[in-house]
Amino acid sequence: MAKSQKTNNSNVVKYNRWGYYFLIPFILVYLVFQLIPLVSTVYNSFFENYRSGLAQIGPNFVGLDNYIKLFSDGDVWKYLGNTLIMWVMCFIPQIIVSLLLAAWFVDTRLRIKGSGFFKTVIYLPNLIMASAFAMLFFALFSDGGPVNAILQNIGILEKGQAYSFLSHVWSTRTLVAIMNFLMWFGNTTILLMAGMMGIDPALFEAAEVDGASPTKVFFKITLPLLRPILIYVMITSLIGGLQMFDVPQILTNGTGEPVQSSMTLIMYLNKHLFSKNYGMGGAFSVLLFVITGILSLIVFKISAEKEVK
Repeated sequence: MAKSQKTNNSNVVKYNRWGYYFLIPFILVYLVFQLIPLVSTVYNSFFENYRSGLAQIGPNFVGLDNYIKLFSDGDVWKYLGNTLIMWVMCFIPQIIVSLLLAAWFVDTRLRIKGSGFFKTVIYLPNLIMASAFAMLFFALFSDGGPVNAILQNIGILEKGQAYSFLSHVWSTRTLVAIMNFLMWFGNTTILLMAGMMGIDPALFEAAEVDGASPTKVFFKITLPLLRPILIYVMITSLIGGLQMFDVPQILTNGTGEPVQSSMTLIMYLNKHLFSKNYGMGGAFSVLLFVITGILSLIVFKISAEKEVK
């Protein structure tokens, strides 16, 4: 008996060892491509290191000077506000539409025909490059584009008149939000569908027997049990929103116009990297990392308080 138990223990140890072996590639990739660059970024943020003409300035240790310059520059907080505004404009319709679509696709009583086709179609925009989306919208909403032509034909605009979408603050922000919405709502729908399909069907059957309406079932059963997936979607969307770059960069040709209302944090960071100001770029990256962590913690705290209540 003791010998058999000893043999089983040795087998368990061997299986555990193979688990560690399979983790080695992930650990190596994480160290090389994430942890070492992170440490290097933090290290470089304490140095002055840039090129002025043909002369290389630094690297010279300047301590917290780079961070002080960032905090004293009011533009950083303006660009943070721009980024959060465009993310909220994208995320709110995205989560509403994704919840509705996921509920419809999962509900067996509706028996939607061709649901597999529709699931594929709504996910397809996620496979298109953001740069291609931005170029498409730039062509559609330009002064001489088809959208202005349609507005002229239906009488909203006079002949020869054009509405300059990219010269107005809220129309530019709306275009950025619409593009991000179209690219990501399909992915969000798939995630929410996976969460809904993991809910025990017996709960829905019991609610139906008790006479609960579909609306009450959705708000009293589906949403509370879907909370972990919703938190995950919100956190990942927030991180992606703070990293918003390619769509507004291409749509506004990197200027963030009008009046820099569509300039995002990463666009501002790109300007520092383009000028080879590694110290300021490193400090800004660390600041962005801290902002992302704080906002994520706020989301976790709010969701935890609601769950306790």
